[in-house]
Amino acid sequence: MIVLVTDFGLVGPYVGQMQSVLLQNAAGVPIVSLFADAPKHNPRATAYLLAAYVRDFPEGSVFLCVVDPGVGSAVQRSLIMKADNRWFVGPENGLFAIVARRGRDLECWEIQWRPKHLSSSFHGRDLYAPVAARIARGETPPGTRILFPHRYDWPDDLPEVIYIDHFGNAMTGLRACTLADDASISLGQRLLVHARTFSDVPVGQGFWYENANGLVEIAVNQGRADDALGLKIGDPVGLKK
Repeated sequence: MIVLVTDFGLVGPYVGQMQSVLLQNAAGVPIVSLFADAPKHNPRATAYLLAAYVRDFPEGSVFLCVVDPGVGSAVQRSLIMKADNRWFVGPENGLFAIVARRGRDLECWEIQWRPKHLSSSFHGRDLYAPVAARIARGETPPGTRILFPHRYDWPDDLPEVIYIDHFGNAMTGLRACTLADDASISLGQRLLVHARTFSDVPVGQGFWYENANGLVEIAVNQGRADDALGLKIGDPVGLKK
């Protein structure tokens, strides 16, 4: 299985172009588009999002991840990482840092292979998709083994909004298991208490809960938390015990 994580958006040609390369080079391998709307130009937020979702996919899955504001840079390397028997292909900009920190049996390669044509601005199609297809076919990683470039300056849990979904719910980079059920979170001067699910609070009330992937998520019952609470990606979240 090949799993796509990009900030390319839900419309436009880019995800389709990558899928075309994958289908031509790894015929018969299922393709899942997990996120086409990952936080735009934001590999750090995406790193925490990715780490929360990898467990949904079986061992052997290949994650093709392209959130790459530095595409084409001469100093940015291209990586293949293997953690917990799952593969990750993409740029060296921190995208895989949290998966690597929480994973086991970590291996990493710098991609040395280059296609005949490599555009300056679409490495997702020209470089990462062909490499992901090769990994999905069971081939040896086309690169040189290196030590994984950890990001020790990033926290274990990120107290920020990292994703806003179709309903306006705001996921954070905090794992709910790190908070007590009676903990409150602060958004500026506003405090939100914990609830188990939407129907546990009155319509229109804001709260936080543990979402289906273990993250602290901010919601409003039958409303949009982003509008009601003025939230956007990158907003800080405080903790009140």
